[in-house]
Order: sequence, then structure tokens, then C-alpha cells
Amino acid sequence: MKQIDKQITETKKALADAHQETRAVEKNYSENASINRYEIDDIAESRAMIEQQRQLVSRAVESETILRRQLKTLQNLKRTPYFGRIDIQDPGKDKPETLYIGTASLMNDDKTAFLIYDWRAPISGVYYNGTLGEVRYETPNGNRETILVKKRQFTIKDGRIINMFDTNETVGDELLQAALGEQNDQYMHNIVATIQQEQNDIIRDTYSDLLLVQGVAGSGKTSAILQRIAYLLYHSRTALNADQIVLFSPNRLFSHYISQVLPSLGERNMRQVTMSGFVRRRFEGLQVENIFERYEKRQRASKQDRRIADLLESKTAMHDVHRYTTHLLDEQLQFSNITFEGRVFFTAEHIQSLYRSQPNAMKAANRMVQLKNQLIRELQRRVKVEAKKDWVAKELDSLDTQQLHNLYGKKSVDDFKDEDEQYAYLAYRWAKRRLRIVADAIYNDYFIDIYSQYASWLRQLPLPDDIQRAEWEKMIANYDDELELHRLEMMHAAPLMYLRDLLMGTGQNHSFKYVFIDEMQDYSVAMMMYLRHAFPGAKFTVLGDSEQALFKPLELPEKMLERLSNNLAAKHPNLISLRRSYRSTKEITDFAKSLLPDGEQIMSFTRHGERPALLVRYSDEAVDQALQMRVGKYHEQYETVAVLTKNQEQAQKVYRQLRRQFTKVHLLDMNDTALPDGILVLPVYLAKGLEFDSVIAYDVSQTNLRGTDEVGMIYTMATRAMHALTMISNGKVSPAINEKASQQLTIEHELTR
Repeated sequence: MKQIDKQITETKKALADAHQETRAVEKNYSENASINRYEIDDIAESRAMIEQQRQLVSRAVESETILRRQLKTLQNLKRTPYFGRIDIQDPGKDKPETLYIGTASLMNDDKTAFLIYDWRAPISGVYYNGTLGEVRYETPNGNRETILVKKRQFTIKDGRIINMFDTNETVGDELLQAALGEQNDQYMHNIVATIQQEQNDIIRDTYSDLLLVQGVAGSGKTSAILQRIAYLLYHSRTALNADQIVLFSPNRLFSHYISQVLPSLGERNMRQVTMSGFVRRRFEGLQVENIFERYEKRQRASKQDRRIADLLESKTAMHDVHRYTTHLLDEQLQFSNITFEGRVFFTAEHIQSLYRSQPNAMKAANRMVQLKNQLIRELQRRVKVEAKKDWVAKELDSLDTQQLHNLYGKKSVDDFKDEDEQYAYLAYRWAKRRLRIVADAIYNDYFIDIYSQYASWLRQLPLPDDIQRAEWEKMIANYDDELELHRLEMMHAAPLMYLRDLLMGTGQNHSFKYVFIDEMQDYSVAMMMYLRHAFPGAKFTVLGDSEQALFKPLELPEKMLERLSNNLAAKHPNLISLRRSYRSTKEITDFAKSLLPDGEQIMSFTRHGERPALLVRYSDEAVDQALQMRVGKYHEQYETVAVLTKNQEQAQKVYRQLRRQFTKVHLLDMNDTALPDGILVLPVYLAKGLEFDSVIAYDVSQTNLRGTDEVGMIYTMATRAMHALTMISNGKVSPAINEKASQQLTIEHELTR
């Protein structure tokens, strides 16, 4: 603690000096950031001086940023310097060496020895994976062997040791009990002090190009993935930065929930995006159906509609897109006019003739690149022609003094020999500026009607026997109608993006090195294949729980890995299954696992609480009364009470009802980005990845859940609860709650029907 205090004092002083230096450099930069425009040599010299000043500012700001980060790390260490200790005896040594493990490294004064080792350091792997006796651990120079003599664990808060004990386990039950017994708040915490061996295997895997983490609800898979990102940034710090990692989150609530984990470990957050956000950015101007709207609509869809969606979101469809674009004839391409101010600037016929002039042996995407270059060159020639037309003269006459001044750019009136030269210059500049919209249209590929091209692909796609041609044509007509309204259904997103990318040679991002996908069981095969295409240089880590699939039937982890490996063309796939659930009490986990056909494989953690309750009522009034009583009870005991419904419409109804009796009630939807305290009402699919102190599953009746995957629905609802769970049924209970599951419940029936 003395060493930390000393380093905090030194870092604060260094930071103050650095801040002062930054201000001085910035002041000097602003005073000298002007160019002498009189002599060519002076211009070059001025620019070189400004660039030198700019680099000085950049370095000063970077130094200050590094010191701020060091100070924050030291302040965090002051609260909790370390959480583990290992005593190891290397071969040939007389006595054991004591090493302390913490969230960050700490060195002594003269930087000759570590006082605390970062949890990601190679030697720290012994703490997580080793049991007393001979152990091996990986280093950059190969495997090393040592003898683990002691493993000690600590709970330290605000620089005080609260608890410590020796153990032979990765993390003893006592420490886990304390960590898991705390009430939930709106942020996930880092789990470095309680990482289990199987989680550590996930975190330190740098070999696999496809790592599939199949984890039961509450198994710590999301936490382990965030620690994995922190580990990768540490392990490959010279070759990897946070901007080269992207995480696909299930929703914006989840993004907020995990937002503090990496900063608490001294790392910047990776890029985060939801699937809906990713797709929406690729279809500017279109309102793309999000994954939750798709889910709600699928509940009401006919069998034919579901089969059509399944085909469009399949491997078959994506392969056919590839075949279609490879064999597409020139005359089958759907070119469009490029217009300017309501008149045709480049005709579709002219664009097609330019395309046909490219060598047939070239790929379509390469021919498109050449076509774009030709159109840009033609546009540059046309600018000179348009500059002499009347519309330019009229618009120039209407410009005010300020607009004219801006149009001159670096020139002035004195730079021209006569008015004709001056007018020609201004006319060209104005025409070029106004025709930038045409350049943008060329750059954004508006010269090809990709939506009509997609419709042509739909019409030629071979249909399986269980899809009727009339229903398929009806779907295509609906696609056209929706486009007129600037809307697009999610089932079209992956094949449409893939078609556009293959034709135009766009859409791929080679800068990302790692892609993480959470709740992958809710992603279609087609979307997974598209993401592989979009990030060709990235290693993929996908995690999920097949038991929580709200959109499709259960799938065994091994089958899922085989399917993903094939679809993503993985060379080094790896499956890690997490079967121990830590989130919920033993009673809640035992109920949840009894819902599943393979539930006996799930191991519950021995943290006890009250048995989950099932309240069966037979009228709307009785259900409302039971809901209010149970919400009131939980609200007194816990910080968060989550009422989970099957969809948004039902959530709105429950919210209106509870708002009449309680003040601190929040209705959450897909646009929310924060989790408040109090009573939260939300549809179950928004609760993916989240946890709450207490949960009330609203209306688990057979009537209400019909048309959904009832097992997945109730399992997901139940496993959001940490401490208390109540289910309410309006009438006959869903058959998903089988006899075995019923034995784990306290069931209360309404006395009179």
C-alpha cells in the first residue's frame, strides 16, 4: 500500500507537468498555425513547421493520456491490490517464491521486480489452472514447469483484507459465494478474481479461428468473453488494439450492462454493435426490421411463411447467391439511370455499354470497379461542359458575397487576368461542387438497381417441395411493396447484402482481427455466413446457449460446432462447454434444468434460496392481483424486480397495470440503453444476457405461450433470476413445465375458479 501511495503521488505530479506541457505546446501551435503564401519556399517551410508542431501536440496529448491511465490503474489497485497469491518452487531453487496476482501489474521503485503480477501474465495461469504439486504454464519461450506449493485467495476492499484462505481449487466456494451473493446492479463486474478453469481455457485460447462457447444460462460465458478480449489486448499489445475487435451484442441494454468491464481492467472498450444496427447502416434510407420485430412477427406467421424465411436464411440460399452472381450474364444486370436535378445525367443504357466494354474474363466485381472509374472520368469531363451551361450562370448570379468568397478558395480577384478567366474559374468550381451528388451516386453504386437484381435472384431460386410457388410469388410481391414504403424484412438482409457485395466488390472489412458474437443461437445461418464474408481476416468467437433459442428448436453443441465450422470454413475450430450455472440459487437452477431434455448435464452452484413459486389463477382479475402482490413483496426485498413477458404488447399492458399501484416502474424497449433500479417490465428477448435480483414470469399458461418455443421461453425467463423467481399462469399451465419441473416448485392454485 505504501508503494502504491508513493507511485500515485509521483504519477499525479508527472500528470500535472504533462498537462502543463500539453497546454504550452497547444498554445504555441495555435500562434504559429498560419502559412506564408507569398513565396513558394516559404509555403513549404511553413507547412513543415506546422506539421512538426502538430506532431508535438499529438505526442504531448498521448503522454498525458498514458499517465491518466496509469493513475487510474494505481487508484484501482489501492482499493484492491490483489486477489490471489501463489507460492512456487522452480527446479534447483532452495525455497519457494511468493507471487501476488491482481487486476494489473505493479513494479517496485527501481523497476527490477514485480510486486503484483497482472492476471493475464503467463505465470498467472498457474493460479487459475493449477492444483498443488507439479504444474506447467505457457510462456512466450515455450512451456515451463514448477511446483505449486500454496494457493491463497483474498477478498480485499478499500485496502483492507476482509477474508483470506488457502485452497487447492481454482477459486474456493467461499469466495464465489461472497461474489455471487451480492445484489445485482446495472453494470456487469469483471470476474478476474473468480475465473474458473474452464473459463480460463476460453480466455487464453489464441489458436482457434472459430471458438464456440456453449454455456448454460448463468455460466459466466459473457464475463469470460470480456476477460478474453482483455487478455488478447494484453497478449498481442503490439499487434492488436481495441478498434480491431467488434462485439455483436443482443441489444443496447446489454451493451450498457457490460460497458464497465474492460475499463475496470485498464483497457479501452472494443467496438460494439447490435445486429440491427449493423444491418441498418448497410441499408441507408431503408427501415430494416430488427431481430425483435422479426421474433414477434414469427410468433404469428403461418407454416408457409416460416418455411420461406427458413429458406432465405439458410446455407442453400447463400450458396445460390454465389452461383447466381458468378454466372450472371451482362444483359441480366439491372442498371439504373443516374439523375441530377430531375434530369437523366447518365442513362442506364450508356452505363451498361461501358460495363460491356470491360473484358469478359474479369470478375463482375472487378468490372464494376473499372466501370466506376470510367464514370468518374466521364463526370470530370462533363463538369467542364456543364460549367458553360445556363443553369450554372443563373446560380452564380444568385450567390451572395460570402458564398462567392468561399468559392474562390485559395485564389483572389487579383489572381485573374480578366473577367472571362475569373468567370470560367468560378463556373467550373460551382459546377464541380453541384455535381458532387453525381459523384456520390457513382461511389455508392446507385447506377445498379440492386433491389431489382435481388428480386430477379428470388424468382430463379429453386424451391423445395414444401414451399408453394404461389406463396413464394406472394412473398416477392410483398418485398416489392415494402420497398416502396422504404422497409425491408430481416430475412432478406443477409442474401441481399451478399448479392450486393459479390457484384460490386464492396462490403468487406479486412482491418478487424477478432469478431465476437453473443447469443448466436438467435442468428440465422445466412447471417453468420455473411459476417464471415464481411470480416475475412478475423478470428471468430461465438457464444450462446442452445437452450435459450427463442426462434428455433434446440441443437446439440457438437452439432452446432460442426455446422458453424462448415459454414464459416474454419480451419481450427474449438468447442468449450460451460455446464455449471453460477447466477441463480440452486433451487432456481434445479427448476430450470428440469425443463430440459438434457438438463441433468447442468450443474447448479450450491447457493441456496427459496423455492421458485408458480401461482395458477383462472381470471384476469386474479392474475392482476397475484402480480401486484408478488411485485410488492419483491420490491421490498430487492433492488431490481423484472417482470418478463412474451412480447412488447404484453409488456405495455403489464406496465399500465403496475403503474397505477407503484411509482418506480419502468417499461423497457429495444431503444433503451440503461438498466434503472426498481420494477422493470420488458419482453423476454430484451432480457437476453441480463440478470436481475428477482424475476416474475408473466403468464406461463398454455394459451399465452402457444406458438412460441415454450421450453426456451420459460427457461430463459427463469434463468434471468439471481435470488427469487415467481411464475404466474392465467389458466392451464404450459406443458413445458413438466412433472419433473413441477416437483421443484411451490405451486399455489386459486381456490375458486
